[in-house]
Amino acid sequence: MAPTPAHSALTALKGQIPLIGLTGGIGSGKSLAAKCLAELGATVIDSDQIAHDITAPHGAAIAPILDRFGPDLLAADGSLDRPKMRRLVFNDPSALQSLEAITHPLIQAETARQAMAAYQNGALYLVFMVPLLVESGYWPQVIDHLVVVDCPPELQIVRVMQRSNLDRSEIEQIMRKQASREDRLAAADTILLNDGSLDKLIPQIDALHQWITKNRSKPSNSA
Repeated sequence: MAPTPAHSALTALKGQIPLIGLTGGIGSGKSLAAKCLAELGATVIDSDQIAHDITAPHGAAIAPILDRFGPDLLAADGSLDRPKMRRLVFNDPSALQSLEAITHPLIQAETARQAMAAYQNGALYLVFMVPLLVESGYWPQVIDHLVVVDCPPELQIVRVMQRSNLDRSEIEQIMRKQASREDRLAAADTILLNDGSLDKLIPQIDALHQWITKNRSKPSNSA
């Protein structure tokens, strides 16, 4: 399959600026790690936020989602009814494929647009925060270095239950759809252990930032 314009745009940045992938299981603390890196000077591009933007009222994905799934999958405000869609795709692989065929190209295009704009504006380095990065056949080809935020599975569940309306069974179902902890750790170039306080996480993030900035002229797949 020929590379998409978005893929070509991102791979053209290789060697020009460090391209860092950031991932982890649900509740691992990806957003917290990304926030800390941004405070140190990284430009963070959040694929989850882009996904929310394109499925907001009048978002770029809404019309094709309406065509494919009908009005029952839209909320009253015209946005995607995310809980209803989540239940549908968990039980129907073909529905998941259809949804991804709509959303993935839009997410990739917006990611590439933001990345190119950040590079042209003199970004220090780019961090792509992608929940399913390890599971993707796309992102490992793009990034220079993979950072995995890790914590024990039980802690993931507790954190998600504290911040959302999901119950344990729903969270466990989401976790089963994600790569295993072992697979994420095996794929990682850097592991940020987030099983305690912020005071424990920050030194790890500082060390990562220092390594990236020191090696920013020669991105590498090894720490």
